[in-house]
Amino acid sequence: MIKIGTRGSRLALWQAHYVADLLKKEGIESEIVVIETKGDKILNKSLSKIGSKGIFTAELEEQLFKKKIDIAVHSAKDVQSELPKGLQIIAYTEREQPHDVLISYNKNSKLIDFDKSFVVGTSSTRRISLLKHFYPHIRTAESRGNLQTRMKKLEEGYYDALILAYAGVLRMDYHDLIVESLPVDSFTPAVGQGTIAVEAAETLSESKKQTIRRLVNHSLTEQCMLIERAYLRALQGGCSVPVFGLATWQNDGLIEMNAGIVSLDGQTLLRRQQIIAPKDDLEKNGEAIALQLLDDGADKILQQVKKGQ
Repeated sequence: MIKIGTRGSRLALWQAHYVADLLKKEGIESEIVVIETKGDKILNKSLSKIGSKGIFTAELEEQLFKKKIDIAVHSAKDVQSELPKGLQIIAYTEREQPHDVLISYNKNSKLIDFDKSFVVGTSSTRRISLLKHFYPHIRTAESRGNLQTRMKKLEEGYYDALILAYAGVLRMDYHDLIVESLPVDSFTPAVGQGTIAVEAAETLSESKKQTIRRLVNHSLTEQCMLIERAYLRALQGGCSVPVFGLATWQNDGLIEMNAGIVSLDGQTLLRRQQIIAPKDDLEKNGEAIALQLLDDGADKILQQVKKGQ
């Protein structure tokens, strides 16, 4: 019996049941334990104002330490770059398409066509900053809460459109409202977007760890995640920092990392792209990209972000 800790939103529960179904394929039963997090409770403040460290994970991690649950299931993009001592990520599910999408009830909506009267809902500093860079004429409005809450506000006319991760939109069956897919080479997603991370305490029995890893972990996704998370860790980025990073497998068997940072006003965008061989030290390559960006001036943007919070 594996006890799976999760947040209580429909999307979080979908992810927990997805992991449970992977375990069940080999006859392993599981129990899903719902835990409310700080990020679920505080909906009247932006993520940048709350602080980025563990706002969607800390309460689940506490239950891991207390051995009330065996594993915690998270959206990988919500997992802080440095885990508390004694915890580890033991598996990543196969990644869904990681790009962002524009959803709207107006089927003719396109970002390039929006005028200053249009409002796009998003709570992501990365998305807001990228919009300011590529589409400075577009207005944005804070959009916190679970996906269903945001969809209700869209339906009620609070926004003309929302920008969301394609994976969540697909999993919650809102894909018929997608009016535009945003290209990953320019509107690059957050580290970990599209995959599910399984976290456990180091004290969890090796037999459980290995069983979960064997049934849940997707090796190709994990290799990309090692690069992305090492990059994020070296850059000291979190969900309140407009950092982006995406590692993708190429047809020649190499991995391309597309990563960068954008200033809060959208004026400065720094980007680095690097080809990495899977036999290389993946984490060192991720760290190296972060160091290159810091040399390019990312440290100045990070300082500005901290001042703005």
